[in-house]
Amino acid sequence: MSLEKVKGSLSAHLKKLEEAGTLKGNEAVITGIKPAEGNKGPRYFIEGFGDKEFLRMNANNYLGMSLNKEVIKAEEEAAEKFGAGPGAVRFISGTYSVHKALERKLAEFHNREDCMIFSAAYATMMGILPPLITKDTIVISDELNHNCIINAIRLAKPKDKKIYKHNDANDLERALKESVGNAKRVIVVTDGIFSMRGEWAPLNEIADLAEKYDDKFEEGVITVVDDSHGVGAIGETGRGTTEFLHENRIDILVATLGKALGVNGGYVVSDKTVIDYLRETAPFYIYSNPITPGEAAASLKALEILDSEKGRKLMNHLHDMTKRFEDGLIKMGYEIIPGAHPVVPLMIRDTKKAKELVQFLVDNGILATGLAYPVVPKGDEEIRFQICADHTEFDIDYALSVLKKYKDTH
Repeated sequence: MSLEKVKGSLSAHLKKLEEAGTLKGNEAVITGIKPAEGNKGPRYFIEGFGDKEFLRMNANNYLGMSLNKEVIKAEEEAAEKFGAGPGAVRFISGTYSVHKALERKLAEFHNREDCMIFSAAYATMMGILPPLITKDTIVISDELNHNCIINAIRLAKPKDKKIYKHNDANDLERALKESVGNAKRVIVVTDGIFSMRGEWAPLNEIADLAEKYDDKFEEGVITVVDDSHGVGAIGETGRGTTEFLHENRIDILVATLGKALGVNGGYVVSDKTVIDYLRETAPFYIYSNPITPGEAAASLKALEILDSEKGRKLMNHLHDMTKRFEDGLIKMGYEIIPGAHPVVPLMIRDTKKAKELVQFLVDNGILATGLAYPVVPKGDEEIRFQICADHTEFDIDYALSVLKKYKDTH
């Protein structure tokens, strides 16, 4: 056998991606990190740029936990005690005491009965939706939901799938009305925070509608929220979008250990019966190794820090730096979508200019994410900045000075 025949087809597909502007191409490779020093936060070294230092403003590490010395120490100690990896899936001696401790702490943190951890948040959503979606289930999904939700629904093959307009409760109600009499169970699924623009879903309205229509379906209306960008980044104590909106009626909550908590893995919290069912039916849980004991210990330490006075100080600093950056951009006349979340979208509304600005930022030692057509619709081109708690006032002011220089010269 040979790959020669198929390689032509694969190459043609790559060419189409390149022509469409969606080819990701070579990845930037981080070769080292310079720890925070003086009035500067951490700086990153990128392959091909020698000793040039970069301010990283495109990371999900919202609380700076990935470089926290206590978190790193916890991972090292657990690896020394339990080894580098779990060595098996959960039900075949792959469950360690630190996995169970983390699940208990996450359930307690979210005031839920139980929790289960997965290898990633993507795997969590792919793992839980198919077992929850029967042949007599209709799924109703926000049109801008994350790719993991879209693919999980495809994998599940529900009786029907309905898409409602982004954050539009009236359109969600339309979909619920259309579903009455056509299914035993309805699942309404949405992101908590939509990562491209830092917007939050109207969870209060979603929960109200779920309650309103629940008795019209034999097995009810179930709400599922992926709050991977919310937990640790928003809410009075970092408990995410549900806390920010004071909404405690969401049935099933998915989140990640790999963004604000700075480590790796995903998890789901809910009632014990739901979690017991998912442990027996979720293939991404049953047949995949869990996160390593070291990662579990590091996540536990990061969660412990978040749920403390130190964590509240980190959250306050994160919000202060976000506001400082937003206020600076507005003062210079830039268009942004302001909000409490540390994702700050700088609206450029032109593909060529967006690419130019990304390059200008790189030239000046700043990493940010450019989103241009056709990744986003024409007219919605943006630069997505992500503020982190290890950014300092100096870092924010430096980024603003670079953006002012660009505005003054273009």
